[in-house]
Amino acid sequence: MTGEVTDPYSVALAPGAARSRLADLSEQRPPGWQALVKPPVRAAASVYELHVRDFSAADPTVPAAERGTYLAFTGDGAGMRALRELARDGLGYVHLLPVADMATVPEDRAARREPEGDLTALPPDSPEQQERVAATADLDGFNWGYDPRHFTVPTGAYARDPARRTEEFRAMVAALNGAGLRVILDVVYNHTHTAAALEAIVPGYYHRLLDDGRVATSTCCPGTATEHAMMGRLVVDSVVTWAREYKADGFRFDLMGHHPKANLLAVRAALDRLTPAADGVDGRRILLYGEGWDFGEVAGGARFEQATQAAMAGTGIGTFNDRLRDAVRGGGPFDDDPRAQGFGSGLAGDLNGAPANGDAAGRLRAYEDLIRIGLTGNLRGYVLPDGRTGAEVLYNGLPAGYADSPGDTVTYVDAHDNETLFDALAYKLPPATGMADRVRMQVLSLAVVLLAQGTAFVHAGSERLRSKSLDRNSYNSGDWFNRLLWDGSLGNGFGAGLPPKAENEGRWPYARALLADPALRPDGAAIGAARARFGELLRIRASSPLFALRSAEEVRRRLTFPPSAPGVIAMRLDGARLDPRWSAITVVFNATPGRRTQPMPELRGTRTTTHPGHRGIDATFDPATGTMTVAPRTAAVFVTPGPQ
Repeated sequence: MTGEVTDPYSVALAPGAARSRLADLSEQRPPGWQALVKPPVRAAASVYELHVRDFSAADPTVPAAERGTYLAFTGDGAGMRALRELARDGLGYVHLLPVADMATVPEDRAARREPEGDLTALPPDSPEQQERVAATADLDGFNWGYDPRHFTVPTGAYARDPARRTEEFRAMVAALNGAGLRVILDVVYNHTHTAAALEAIVPGYYHRLLDDGRVATSTCCPGTATEHAMMGRLVVDSVVTWAREYKADGFRFDLMGHHPKANLLAVRAALDRLTPAADGVDGRRILLYGEGWDFGEVAGGARFEQATQAAMAGTGIGTFNDRLRDAVRGGGPFDDDPRAQGFGSGLAGDLNGAPANGDAAGRLRAYEDLIRIGLTGNLRGYVLPDGRTGAEVLYNGLPAGYADSPGDTVTYVDAHDNETLFDALAYKLPPATGMADRVRMQVLSLAVVLLAQGTAFVHAGSERLRSKSLDRNSYNSGDWFNRLLWDGSLGNGFGAGLPPKAENEGRWPYARALLADPALRPDGAAIGAARARFGELLRIRASSPLFALRSAEEVRRRLTFPPSAPGVIAMRLDGARLDPRWSAITVVFNATPGRRTQPMPELRGTRTTTHPGHRGIDATFDPATGTMTVAPRTAAVFVTPGPQ
C-alpha cells in the first residue's frame, strides 16, 4: 500500500495545496529585498493587530484586483496612508493575523461566492444581512485563518497570483518596514485543520491523544503534540524559517498554553542564534508573545509544564493580560449579560442599571486594583499602597499579578476575539450616552493600555471606533461584518445588521435597540476626534523612557500610585537620572462623569504642565496648591521639568 502526503516542512505548494513543491526561495525576492532596512526598535513596544484581508477589502482607494491581498500594502491606498501616520505618531509593530496556508479560503478567486444583494440597503437591526453572510460563509474570501494546513508557506488566499505568493508576501513585509513598522506574524502550531496530513506520516505521533485514543480537540481542532520531539522541532524550524526567509520581526503564538514552556524557550534560543551576518536578521530583536490560557487536556500541567501566564514569568516572552482587559471593559467575554460595566465603561458613576453590576462600588474598587497592577506590567511582586502585592490581589480566584518583569505581559482591552471596544461600550454605557462621551470613554480605555508598562496591544480600527455590529466572534462573518473603514465619512461599521446568529443569538435581545439607534452611529467628526486623541497617546508613550521601564526593580522604584478618589487612578513616574527632560510624569485617569481634582502636594511650586503631546486637553495644574484638575472621562498626562 502506498500513501501520498504533502511535506509538513513545505516552503512552497501547488495551487490549492494539493502537493508540495520544491522551490528555491532566493529566486522569489521582490526588488530591494536583500537590502531591506528594518525600522528601529522602539523602547516602548506598541502593536497594531491587523487582518490582511480586512486591511483593504472595503477600501475603494486600492485597485480592485489587489483588495484583500498582500499587494494592497505596497501601494498608496487609504490604509497605507493611515499606517504611515500611525508610525509617525509612534506605533512600532503591525501584527498580522494568520498568514500561513489555510484550509478555509479558496485560493482560486473564481471559486469563491460572496453574499448576494446590496447589504447597505437593509435596516441596521435586520437579521437579513447575517443570513446572507451565513449562506456563503464557507465559500467566500474571508476567514481569520486559524485553520492551518502547512505551517511554513504563505497562504495563496491573500496573493493576487498564488504562484507568486512568496514574492508578494515579501513585498508586503518590505512595504510595512518602509512605512516605519516592524511585522509580527500570528502563528498557529497548537492544532491543524484536520489530522489527515500529519497522521499519514506517523500515525498517533504528531497529534495529542486522549486516554481513549482519540485526538484531543480542546483547541477547536485536532491538537498537535508539541511535547513530542519532532513536533516541537517542527515548530522551532518553522519559526526560524519565517524569521530568516520572510524577515518577520515577531511572533504571536495562538493558544500558547497548549505548548510546553520548553518548546517556547527552544524557539527563543533558536531565534537568538540568528545574526545579521549569517542569517540577514538579528534574532535577539524578535518579539515573542502569546495566549497563556490554561485549559483543556493539558490544564494544570497534566501533560507537561505549559507556556501559561505564570509559567512564562521571567522569560521575556509575553502573555496577554486578561485581568486589566476585564477591569477596563467590565465583566468577562463569556457573560450572558453583556452589560456588566468596568472602569472604562461607566462603573465609576454612570451606571446602566444592569443587575450584572451587583455591588458597583465594590466592583469598582477591585477593578481599580487590577488596573493599577496592570499599569506596572502586571508584576506579582509590586506592592500596592494598601500593602498587598500583585500576587495577593485576586482575579477569579487566581493571583492577578503574575509577571516578573514588564516584558512578560501584553496589555490590551480588545483584539480580534470578542466584541470590539466600541461594541463593548455600546452594550455597557447607558444607552442615552452621547457620542462625544462615548469617544472619551473609548480613548480613556485605550489610554490605560498605551500608558502602561510592557507591550501595548491595540486591535486595528479601535483608534477610529471600529465596530463589527456587535459580533463577538467574527472569524467566519465575511467581509461585511469585518469591514475596516479608513474613510470616517463612511462610518465605523455599526448598524450593519444583527450579528451572525450562530455566535450571537443570545445577545440579540440586547443588540436590537442599540443597532436601530442612529445616535450610536458615529460621524466622521467623532471618528476623527478618536483618531486624533489616539495619536496623542502614541506620541506621549514614545516621548519618555518612563513608559518603557525594563525591570521590576525599576518599576518599583519609579512608579507609584498617589491616593485618589473612587473612579480616578493617579500614577506618578519618577524620571530622575533617566528622563533627560522631565523629573516626573503624572497620569490621571478620570473615569467619572464629573470633573475631578487630584492633589499632588509634592509638586507644589513646580512648573508642571500638561504633556506637550496633548492638543487642547481639558486639564489644568495649579502650582500654588499642587492640584491637578481633569475633565470627565479623560486621561491626562502632566510633566514636571527637571532642574535647570
